[in-house]
Amino acid sequence: MEFVQLGIGRWIHILAGIMWIGLLYYFNFVQVDALKAAQADGTAAGITKHVAPRALLYFRWAAVVTWLAGANLLGKHFFDAFFFLDRAFVPIGVGAWLGTIMLFNVWVLIWPNQKKILGLTQATDEEKNRARRVAFLASRTNTMLSIPMIFFMVASGGVLRTAFFG
Repeated sequence: MEFVQLGIGRWIHILAGIMWIGLLYYFNFVQVDALKAAQADGTAAGITKHVAPRALLYFRWAAVVTWLAGANLLGKHFFDAFFFLDRAFVPIGVGAWLGTIMLFNVWVLIWPNQKKILGLTQATDEEKNRARRVAFLASRTNTMLSIPMIFFMVASGGVLRTAFFG
């Protein structure tokens, strides 16, 4: 039964992570440039009114599910990994910390500022310009952190399997 739970938990973690990082890359590599072009020809409303809010919904909740599923996978070894108490868990611990920083960026920096940018929260033009910069920098930071995060999560390989099944 534990093997089945570990397998299902791992798949939830992987699928949510694919959604989270996929949307992160969409925002940074597709939507930013598409929105500039759409604003130039006056068609940006479709993106800002319909696409971006929905994509941000999936983006932020995929981040939460990914983090919670990862913490659940670590189970009793969460503190060993997160606080580097056991050398075997250092790679997954580094990945967990990078994911935690990214989760923080999503909920504390990106989402509140995107609400201003998209007009979901009242903001002056000056506040919107500042929000654009903060959201942009946090999103680009997450894009850069995603590369080592994925590396360390993959590099941890069989650590969980070994920890649970010997």
